[in-house]
Amino acid sequence: MRSRARARRRQRNPLRRRSDIVEAWTALAVTVLLVLGAPLAGVVTGWWAHDDAEAMAAQQRADRHRVSAKVVGTTPDRPPAMEGATPRTFSVEARWTDEGGRTRTSEVRVPAGTRSGDTVDVWFDSAGRNVPPPPGATAAWQHAFTLGICAAGATAATVLLAQSAVRRGAMRRRMAEWDRDWALTEPEWTRRSRGEI
Repeated sequence: MRSRARARRRQRNPLRRRSDIVEAWTALAVTVLLVLGAPLAGVVTGWWAHDDAEAMAAQQRADRHRVSAKVVGTTPDRPPAMEGATPRTFSVEARWTDEGGRTRTSEVRVPAGTRSGDTVDVWFDSAGRNVPPPPGATAAWQHAFTLGICAAGATAATVLLAQSAVRRGAMRRRMAEWDRDWALTEPEWTRRSRGEI
């Protein structure tokens, strides 16, 4: 009973303006969107990204094949540096036997630290080009997690920017209403003050 009376008093409050009501409903909407909308956007985007990454990885696994190759070329003592960073792979000549039983030799990318005589796994596509291995399940989950976090963050940022725009508009409207009310009240108030002096 008391809560209803309080609610009625709040609704009839002469100081409450329409801009106050808009701002209060906006705050409620922002809270709901931040608590439910942003995580939901992140989950949906992450799920979509994971499915997309899995489909791409399956396509690459179907197109690529792995062979064991023996490094026959001369390997550098230290991998060449690239602007202060050590690369994870470098090119070297390797030999392997293809599915037809022929011995093939070609320049391939091998991991840093590989020495001449080492056996390495090398991936080739259907055209016979040396390619990186297809991404695994971990890469798909990392991709999904990254895009999910970005989507949730972008949604939250959009909601907060929209709230800021609504608050600015409500504040401008409130100030205009106060100026209009003051313009009506100020002449009476100042006359009364002058009469008392």
